[in-house]
Amino acid sequence: MTTHDTNLEKILRDAGQMHLLSDFDGLSDAERDNLTKEITAIDFTIFERAKFFDEKNYESLAPIPIFSSERAEEEKETLESIGLGAIAEGKAGAVLLCGGQGTRLGYPHPKGMFNIGLRREISIFSLHFRYLKEVAERAGAWFPIYIMTSIYNRREIEEFLKEKAFFGYDPSLIFFFEQNMAPATDFDGKIYKSSPSTLELAPDGNGGWFSALVSCGYLDDVRRRGVEWLNVVSIDNVLQKTVDPRFIGATIAAGACCGAKVVKRADPDERIGLICENDGHPSVIEYYELDRLKKENTVSVEGLDYGVILNYLFNVGEMEKTLSSPLPVHRARKKIPYYDGEYRKPETENGFKYEMLATDLVERMPSCLAYEILREKEFAPVKNLTGIDSVDTAREMLLSAGYAL
Repeated sequence: MTTHDTNLEKILRDAGQMHLLSDFDGLSDAERDNLTKEITAIDFTIFERAKFFDEKNYESLAPIPIFSSERAEEEKETLESIGLGAIAEGKAGAVLLCGGQGTRLGYPHPKGMFNIGLRREISIFSLHFRYLKEVAERAGAWFPIYIMTSIYNRREIEEFLKEKAFFGYDPSLIFFFEQNMAPATDFDGKIYKSSPSTLELAPDGNGGWFSALVSCGYLDDVRRRGVEWLNVVSIDNVLQKTVDPRFIGATIAAGACCGAKVVKRADPDERIGLICENDGHPSVIEYYELDRLKKENTVSVEGLDYGVILNYLFNVGEMEKTLSSPLPVHRARKKIPYYDGEYRKPETENGFKYEMLATDLVERMPSCLAYEILREKEFAPVKNLTGIDSVDTAREMLLSAGYAL
């Protein structure tokens, strides 16, 4: 350790992370600068905030009122008129969460680039843009699309979409930004390194999308355009309907601060977060939390039958209020590669990644419209190569929905 790095040493000593400087004296000036930059960028409060998850309290759970798919169909003309009007007036925009890779699909590229077609190329991105373009044409107005990538896949996604001419969407209204990163640790909370001069960093979860949008300067763009509603979706659902006029219309008509598309659980063991009310406020219980609550038997989970599909509509003004206090951080047990003299890839879980969840943003909203969708029309996630929520099941659902693959 050199004398001009005393401030760095104090930061790490206070945080109990002095091991990060074990190789410091042997680094080049450029390597020292990089390690210093990564360490000083760490928000060490994430480790304290992670305790919130362990202490999360469910006071009184109850089913949340559901805006049924039957009602949406009955009122479709009114709802679509409201939604298309809002889009035409520039009040709606999309946020596509695209930080994930196709690793579990055996595909070494961003998941959105994966070819879901059988006889022709149909990327997951193309299916999303097909619907977005259709909505813009119906509304008679293009709307902004903010695409959240990771630091690892941004260039590849940008190049792919530019090569495809954004599938006919107006390129002047497409904006890329990067998800924030958080250090990974062992089970004792010690931060892993990926090399002598770099930390092992991982994306901070889908709940970090708004803070990342803000840190990239795009909240100013949202305000300037007069966008009041942002529809946030996961890219891995190939039947996802983003900036859906009917959904927007229903949320606005209900006077709700946010909307969440929900689907009835296929079975009691489906791994899906359940929407509900917790002590009178909107809430989402992750599937792994549900197991704990059933075992503890401290609150009733009866009647909680609808799960979220990561398609949320947030009022921008209400979202800005969430910036006043940070979101809770969840610890996810993972297999984390690390450097300890050589680079190692563990075969079993060896530490935590620290993530924020979009479901926690729902809990920050004063009200939420739970809007039911039909699984066969809007929910075909691609998470695995085969089996449940896989490439195979997504293709089957696309074919059933009338897509030519």
